[in-house]
Amino acid sequence: MGDSQKGNAKEKDVRLSNIIAAKAVADTIRTSLGPRGMDKMIQKADGEVLITNDGATILSQLQVFHPTAQMLVQVSKSQDIEAGDGTTGVCVIAGAFLSACTSLLTKGIHPTMIAESFKEANQKAEQILMGVAKPVDLAHRDSVLDAVNTCLSSKVVHQNADVLAPIAVDSVLNIIDPNTATNVDLNDIKIVKQVGGTMDDTELVHGLVLEKGAKHTAGGPSKVKDAKVALIQFCVSAPKTDMENNVVVSDYAAMDRLLKEERKYIIELCKKIKKSGCNVLLIQKSILRDAYNDLSLHYLAKLDIMVVTDIERSDVDFIARTMNLQPIAHVDEMSADKLGKCAIAEEVSIAGSTSRVVKMTGIEKMGKTITILMRGSTKLTLDEADRSVHDALCVVRAIVKKRYMIAGGGAPEAEVALKLTEWSKSLTGVRSYCARAFAEALEIIPYTLAENAGLNAIRMVTELRNRHAAGDVYAGINVKKGCISNMWDEHVVQPLLVSTSEISLSTECVGMILKIDDLVPVR
Repeated sequence: MGDSQKGNAKEKDVRLSNIIAAKAVADTIRTSLGPRGMDKMIQKADGEVLITNDGATILSQLQVFHPTAQMLVQVSKSQDIEAGDGTTGVCVIAGAFLSACTSLLTKGIHPTMIAESFKEANQKAEQILMGVAKPVDLAHRDSVLDAVNTCLSSKVVHQNADVLAPIAVDSVLNIIDPNTATNVDLNDIKIVKQVGGTMDDTELVHGLVLEKGAKHTAGGPSKVKDAKVALIQFCVSAPKTDMENNVVVSDYAAMDRLLKEERKYIIELCKKIKKSGCNVLLIQKSILRDAYNDLSLHYLAKLDIMVVTDIERSDVDFIARTMNLQPIAHVDEMSADKLGKCAIAEEVSIAGSTSRVVKMTGIEKMGKTITILMRGSTKLTLDEADRSVHDALCVVRAIVKKRYMIAGGGAPEAEVALKLTEWSKSLTGVRSYCARAFAEALEIIPYTLAENAGLNAIRMVTELRNRHAAGDVYAGINVKKGCISNMWDEHVVQPLLVSTSEISLSTECVGMILKIDDLVPVR
């Protein structure tokens, strides 16, 4: 007999501590799952406060020190990127799988066996989910709306879902061709946030909205019809040398000459800008020197050119795509073919606040982009609405990627649990045990939904099991009425991609955690 590896006490301890750490993270956000879930208030180190119940946001703000617990944070991040919704669910499922692993490990089953059986069960689960999914047609707007409403029902802004949901659906359908698209680039949807008014004032703008108002210092126009828009990246101000320097002027005559030169230089610039036919000027923010000064604003105003300053570097690409224009890096490059044209560019003051935005509508040859002007009474609600709308957009994107819908409310998980338990009876030995544990773990979702709604969780889940065993595939927990009902009739639906990616990502994560048998800190 060869010597067997001595003492696996340490790896047991490491595994247990890993599992406990990861479960602690999962339990933290379990309470915020579902439409009756609680919200978390996060206070950052700099005193800023966030209110949210989006799993990925909560976890990215948590200070997680344990390396294994950080894996759960990564999982919810990848769920956020892959499906966009279900970031809380993915951690809850991973936590449940880990609990199942604990009991399997204490029975003495080898970790590799568990991981492999889980992988098999995961593939089987995807087939089961495909079996209960219904294909969806993007042209049928109502079915997509149902999915978005379900997604928003668990957010802080759920009472405004009737305004936000159609906006999310329409904005995505506007920038893709529903028949051929396989993915959506969410960078084509710009969300402009303005404090003031209420959520119900949020609107979808077919055009461009700039967060800053126009400059009024010199009496420039604030509304231009048949606008020709130029986006410039050079500065309309007196030139500066590259290095710090001082010009010493000794007499008044020289000083006059200096000022005259500056005036002449700026007038030249403004004339060149006007000559290209431009009447709306967007000036990119400049770090090196003033992008504009009072003198230049005065001359531009005299030439009837509306000026919007401080365009962020990151928005240049979006504006260029939307307005179908080219950014101009030097004044000699100004020409009519580089300008964007739109029917009307005007400054709109926002009701209920002092800020103003510039709206451009009726754009010629507009790129496939769209802008959502978000409104909210406080910064907190506005930020949370922004995150919720992002989740809603992701739901529409998930449907575009995989055009299937499944019921919500814990129905798919209960169905998978039932079918997997039946399937596990056909397996032999250890694998059968593991598959059954996998199936039971999935019931955490309906259980948590019921628990968060203040229902008797055990009774609800038992009844749910009965209904599924009787062949009612779409039965799920109706949290509003506190009973089990058919989720399709209740219009509680979600994209198939959300559930499949939840289960497969958490299986992968658990497989990785199981295979770790030692933690080596390196100083």
